[in-house]
Amino acid sequence: MKNEARKQEINTMTVLKKTYVQVTADFYPDGRLRPTKITWNDGKEYHIDQIKQIQRMDSQRVPGTGICYICMIWGRPCRLFYEENYKWFVEERIVVMGGN
Repeated sequence: MKNEARKQEINTMTVLKKTYVQVTADFYPDGRLRPTKITWNDGKEYHIDQIKQIQRMDSQRVPGTGICYICMIWGRPCRLFYEENYKWFVEERIVVMGGN
């Protein structure tokens, strides 16, 4: 019976969460705003390698709207939003144990 319990697969589920982050950005004389680095609450920093697209839109994954910067970080896309309340957020992926 113990072997069966060990073989049983743990159910996990990935969910998205709205997470506010600290952002370092450059402001240009022509009015452009370009984020360059994201800092998480635990202090981890991620340099933005490239900005692929900028457009005003709603997040379709978590509650929120604003200017969406589709950024490349370590070769992977990240959707970074700048809200009208001057806050930045990302759609953070969280793995939940025991999901269906």
